[in-house]
Amino acid sequence: VLVVVFYESLCPDSKYFLTKQLLPAFKIASSIMEVQLVPYGKATTSNTEGKLYFDCQHGPTECQANIYHACAVEIIKDPMLRLEVISCMIRDNRLPQSALHKCAKQHKVENIDIIQKCFDSDKGFQLLKLNGEATNALRPPVTFIPTITVDGFQGRQASILKNLLSEVCQVFGDKENAKNICTQ
Repeated sequence: VLVVVFYESLCPDSKYFLTKQLLPAFKIASSIMEVQLVPYGKATTSNTEGKLYFDCQHGPTECQANIYHACAVEIIKDPMLRLEVISCMIRDNRLPQSALHKCAKQHKVENIDIIQKCFDSDKGFQLLKLNGEATNALRPPVTFIPTITVDGFQGRQASILKNLLSEVCQVFGDKENAKNICTQ
């Protein structure tokens, strides 16, 4: 079951969902769940003379944090580690660079310098621009952050936000294979 989370790094609702719903659900159901994280939210992208600019709902710090998140999502390949680091970062994103370094160290991420290089280069900007395009392509369009799709559908957002595991189990459907996971 593919779960895609469209979120903002300084949004309290995003923080709550990632730390209290997504991470716990993934720890239980990683065998039937794939997670994609799309940091961007209600930001806007503009291109002036070939240079990208972002305007984020919670200000410039959020734009920085969103880029760090986008780079970490791109570079950390292990799905559990990726989610652990992102959940750690979103708990305290006021200083995005130190959040990345603290959380990467805490979770023993090897390629912290590659994530920093991604942020320092055009790569981070390109990743955030792509996240913006994916966010803006959602139908129906985003009205609330976070917005979550389960296998491509926004479905019952209120239920997804309150009990992601139950929604994933309903979509998965194969009760026999998900018995140990979905009867918790």
